Amino acid sequence: MKRQSFVSKGSLSRIFKEAAEAWKRQEYQQSIEILERAAKLDSANAAIHLDLGRAYGMRYDYSGAERCLEKAVRVAARKVETLSEAGKRCQEFGQPEMARRYFERAAEEKGTTAEVFVKLAELSGRRARLDEATEFAERALKLDPTYPPARLVRARLERFSGRLGEAESRVRALVNGGTRDPWWAECWYELGEILDRLGRYDEAMDAFLEAKALVRPAVVHHAANLQRIQARLIELEGTLTGSVFERWATAAESFKPLQRFAVLCGHPRSGTTLLEQVLDSHPGVLTAEETHILHDEAYLPLSRGFPTTASVFEVLESAPLSRLRQSRANYFRFTELMLGKTLGDRMLVDKNPALTSLIPAAVRIFPEAKFMIALRDPRDVCLSCFMQSLSPNPISSSFLSLEGTVTQYLSVMGFWRTLLPRLRNPFLEVRYEELVDNLEGTSRKALGFLEVPWDERVLRFDEHARSKSLGSPSYAEVIKPVNKRAIGRWQNYRRHLDPYLAKLEPMMKTLGYA
Repeated sequence: MKRQSFVSKGSLSRIFKEAAEAWKRQEYQQSIEILERAAKLDSANAAIHLDLGRAYGMRYDYSGAERCLEKAVRVAARKVETLSEAGKRCQEFGQPEMARRYFERAAEEKGTTAEVFVKLAELSGRRARLDEATEFAERALKLDPTYPPARLVRARLERFSGRLGEAESRVRALVNGGTRDPWWAECWYELGEILDRLGRYDEAMDAFLEAKALVRPAVVHHAANLQRIQARLIELEGTLTGSVFERWATAAESFKPLQRFAVLCGHPRSGTTLLEQVLDSHPGVLTAEETHILHDEAYLPLSRGFPTTASVFEVLESAPLSRLRQSRANYFRFTELMLGKTLGDRMLVDKNPALTSLIPAAVRIFPEAKFMIALRDPRDVCLSCFMQSLSPNPISSSFLSLEGTVTQYLSVMGFWRTLLPRLRNPFLEVRYEELVDNLEGTSRKALGFLEVPWDERVLRFDEHARSKSLGSPSYAEVIKPVNKRAIGRWQNYRRHLDPYLAKLEPMMKTLGYA
């Protein structure tokens, strides 16, 4: 029997709107308190508890999140659906193992769905448990042989296992029976990856172009934001002089005790994930993989009260020491909560290519920071970015064409190379090609830069990576021993890249790739 709700739908709608607006204003605790009131008013409403669990999780309070998600499961009339939704919320706030537990419980319920087994297959795949992932995919297909996500994940697992012919057949059946819905772009991306592995490069490019055509209408609204982001980097290049960095560097005395901290960035697809896994294999290093903590918890609070048109430089230059200290404290506290570990005397490496544009904020808030910049042949970088299926946002929208990809690459790397001679913080550029060609030598250089002693465990990074759930698109490659397959990959697509090589050439020369 369904429990009676004592709150009207209209009242709940207003409560949710109020909570969302408080969250947007970065008033997170107020947003949570609003949802807590709603949960008391309508304690039998599983949706409220799910949203409250997500809110706690987004604030790195994972025990609070689990408490709310468990309450949602207890009051839910439809257990499978609620357990599955709880798993999805856990994925949203970056806790894949917690998500797995909810999906596993959903899988045991009567009336479970193919979607639940697809989620489990994807999670197992990210842990390199291919046999387990395949079993989950087969269980999904047994429940619903026509379910497209199950058919797609099964094809992807065939590719991971090297059975490319079978993988192609499965995906061909999908794309031939598909619609123009943007979801089907995933199938075309997968077909492109398979054809690339088969050495049928022109066919692969055709598949990627089909994927782009399906995605483009859904992300066209990001174009204006992308242009603003690129314009702001140019503006920053003009305002961040060497004297500014010198002045910010002297602030280190005001932030003692200083932390052992480094930022690992560069352009996406430049080898940041490989280098991160090498470093994370060292017992004296902790890495944070592509979180938003530096942006959301350290920089954004400093921008509160400024108009949206305010420049990053204006925000950073105006920040009083008290707020900068609070930003530092927030960053390290939330990072420890997210990792579930205390830093102690270990070196923390925050790996995220998106942090390249936030180098000025990192310098201002963390004057002790070291910077590691991943470099890779720009032609390989641009091709790899173009081939990736990424969540829609202003930056990923630039990868819908090779021209847009090249423009975004030059924006990011041009920004870094402009800052480089002005920067007072220690920095090290690490070439992907050198890391692959000489793993030990390049690893020794990177660890030396971080002032961490040598440890041979870094050479077995692939074993370490298989013990984790990886969020990067590179997860399938990082769990394998180092190989040179991706070096010079652009040459297979030379005729497609030819129109843009002249535009890339100055940066290639600057970085030593021409």
